[in-house]
Amino acid sequence: MIATLLLPGFARGQSVEAMLDESFHAMYNLQFDDALNKAEKAKLADKNDPMAWVTQASAILFREFDRLHILRSETFASDDAFDGRPAYKWKPDIRKQFDDALSGGEKLAQERLNRNKQDASALFALALINGLRADDAALITKRNLAALSYTKSATGYADKLLALAPDYYDAYVATGMGKYIIGGKAAPVRWILRIGGLKGDQEQGLKELKLASERGKYLAPFARIMLAFDDLRHKNMAEARKKFESLRDQFPRNPLFSQEIAKCNGASLSGGE
Repeated sequence: MIATLLLPGFARGQSVEAMLDESFHAMYNLQFDDALNKAEKAKLADKNDPMAWVTQASAILFREFDRLHILRSETFASDDAFDGRPAYKWKPDIRKQFDDALSGGEKLAQERLNRNKQDASALFALALINGLRADDAALITKRNLAALSYTKSATGYADKLLALAPDYYDAYVATGMGKYIIGGKAAPVRWILRIGGLKGDQEQGLKELKLASERGKYLAPFARIMLAFDDLRHKNMAEARKKFESLRDQFPRNPLFSQEIAKCNGASLSGGE
């Protein structure tokens, strides 16, 4: 108790939830040192909360996305662009930090789930942990089969969570991304994946991402980014611009959103919407 009170955040009565909120906000603003510091404080404040570890892993992954210039519209502009994306390599020490954060959160979440199969916080953490692993496999190391396997796991945990607690709107990122990605595969591939328990439906996936973008807590901005990229794929420049403008206003220290707005404006001038 004394150690907790000595933490700067708790000296002001700041909750762990507030620390996690601030960590995610700093992450989307590309203020990665601040994001990681907030996550570390949350880990110290509640050593049984897996979400502090998940938040740390999210900031590490997002930092790699920024370093490698992955979250750009060019990557998601078309099926050919996405299929032709390169495979990247992590810096080994950063990779270890990411894996350690995921393992730490997974251990705590599984322990909680062993005590209570309906622990919503544990299910939420496990959905996000597998989602982060899927993002790494799909967007950094380009291990497509591993990405699909992690997506299936993330969706499974998210479905269980939403059956218990429908107000965990962030979980719709996991279910929505799974349906969206698999729904975009060719029909024979979708059939094979369906046999393996992976169902695709792009329209439903977009609905779930929209719900997460409007009512989610930590992942609403990420859902909006994905929705904006889908707008660009379908040449809906005005809708994409609107989403990027709201992201720019919410996270003014992230220059990527202004850059994407400029691309939308350029496409409109050259004959797009």
